[in-house]
Amino acid sequence: MSFLSTMVLALAMSTDAFAAAIGKGMALRRPRISEAVRTGLIFGVIEALTPLIGWALGSIAAEFVADWDHWIAFGLLLTLGSLMIRKALKNDRDEPAPVVRHSFWLLAATGFATSIDAMAVGVSLAFIDNNILITAAAIGFATMLMVTLGVMLGRLIGIVAGRWAEIIGGLALIGIGSAILYEHLAV
Repeated sequence: MSFLSTMVLALAMSTDAFAAAIGKGMALRRPRISEAVRTGLIFGVIEALTPLIGWALGSIAAEFVADWDHWIAFGLLLTLGSLMIRKALKNDRDEPAPVVRHSFWLLAATGFATSIDAMAVGVSLAFIDNNILITAAAIGFATMLMVTLGVMLGRLIGIVAGRWAEIIGGLALIGIGSAILYEHLAV
């Protein structure tokens, strides 16, 4: 696999995480760069590990992952998005959602949900001449950068969106899950 192909793959694998990160940044009350980097690291590590897992599973799980990855991602993102919306609707409507920092487990679950496609890519990489460690590192690094930027971009959008930021973020997660599902079912 060429350097250019690896970079394009890395950027493509990070787009779902970038969109989710914008939603996460919108839901936070003025996230600092340290929180954006923390979120980026969590997503990046998960996004780097999933193609390694997929590659290791190789042909054993290829059919299972390819057949169900979109349903798993859709279910996780629908659940996480719905929980964000529910939490926002429970808060006093005059006050913005008092989220200062997302929990590690919430970020990890979101990171996993947006990286299931990277696991499927890892399975396919097992069948071609490719250095999986370099490819996985590129995917993880690209995701870390994109998520860090996404959280900070979400901060700007969140300031404008005010109390609706968490609802918009939840809808964004549901939209990402729906897009993943539609993309796979439309084929």
